[in-house]
Amino acid sequence: ELGWISKVYVNRPAVVRHAEQIKKWKTLKGNWQAAWLLKAVTCIDLTTLSGDDTPSNVQRLCFKAKHPIREDLLKALDMHDKGITVAAVCVYSARVSDAVGTLKAAGCTIPVASVAAGFPSGQTPLETKLAEIRLAVEYGAQEIDIVISRSLVLTGQWE
Repeated sequence: ELGWISKVYVNRPAVVRHAEQIKKWKTLKGNWQAAWLLKAVTCIDLTTLSGDDTPSNVQRLCFKAKHPIREDLLKALDMHDKGITVAAVCVYSARVSDAVGTLKAAGCTIPVASVAAGFPSGQTPLETKLAEIRLAVEYGAQEIDIVISRSLVLTGQWE
């Protein structure tokens, strides 16, 4: 049921007012600031979406995903034994197997995400999009970031 989407209304002045209020909030200091920054790292998908990605590029990315913060900094914060990693590694579907294999070999359970469905433009036929999604899942992707067709969005063809 997509009828609701044409009825969505955003109160722009209220959003702008709220954004201005957020800018005036006090900043976090000291240990709280470090804690929130460490938490932010665990919410990041570390991504490589270059046209020239290779297995070695993906391996380096996976190493960085498992070790996103220098060990000396973690030790200084007494967080060296907390297993801080990023949330996921995101790659093109053709590189999913490389990422899954690298992370598995490192004894790491960081999930692998994949862009699919004709990233970045979404300008591929539906059958091709579905095949790419199936392959990414078959290769081990645990999350698929799907690109919808911009032309359909721009013309309001949500179905």
